[in-house]
Amino acid sequence: MSSQDKLILYTNHRCPWAHRAHIALAELKVPFEEVIIDLDTPRTPEYLKINPRGLVPALSYNGEIIIESGIVAQFLTDAYPSHLVPASNAPGGALRRARIALFVDAFTTKFNSVLFGLWSAKTEEDKQAIVEKAVAGLVKEVEPLLADAKPFFGGSDKLTLAEVLTGSFAIRIKSLTSAEVYPRTLWTAIKEQAPNVAKWVEAVSVHPSVTSIYEEEAIVEGTRRRLEKASASA
Repeated sequence: MSSQDKLILYTNHRCPWAHRAHIALAELKVPFEEVIIDLDTPRTPEYLKINPRGLVPALSYNGEIIIESGIVAQFLTDAYPSHLVPASNAPGGALRRARIALFVDAFTTKFNSVLFGLWSAKTEEDKQAIVEKAVAGLVKEVEPLLADAKPFFGGSDKLTLAEVLTGSFAIRIKSLTSAEVYPRTLWTAIKEQAPNVAKWVEAVSVHPSVTSIYEEEAIVEGTRRRLEKASASA
């Protein structure tokens, strides 16, 4: 694609899904215009014309709108070839893509989505049960896939599409457990039971492309408030 492409990213820096697009763009070093969408108020009619779902991110690529974070990230890595992921027709490219897709699916469905249960947990026992289930999924499904991480997925010393799609959640593990928004036992259990994952999280959470828009204090406090509200109404 041309370096003259016009990219406008509709985003919010607190959103982990939108964060995916920022990680990709930071790694690709593609210039873009940023429009911040306020997620604390109803979406404007103007934004709903851009993305009728009202979500972020949305990417305007030379006037065409692309929505949904995974699709946006995949489009960017396909449109601007780089170290993040090989082309599907490159030698070993299809297999590499399949391995990344499995990793992202395992991390998302067997671990990260399980943690969403913390939003409705009412007791410390409920929270601990969710932590144990999430860590069990991590140990079984994700830990083996990071056995060759150096320090990133698949033996890479640079971020890959795997980190683009999971890095925004990895960095939150450290922040939210450290601030005790998530139970501290979560990070303790990961370090003890899934050392490959722990090393990978440590590397991902300090990478400049992951930290570039990460406003830790605002994210921690915002998540704390939303968890308290969700738990009270559950």
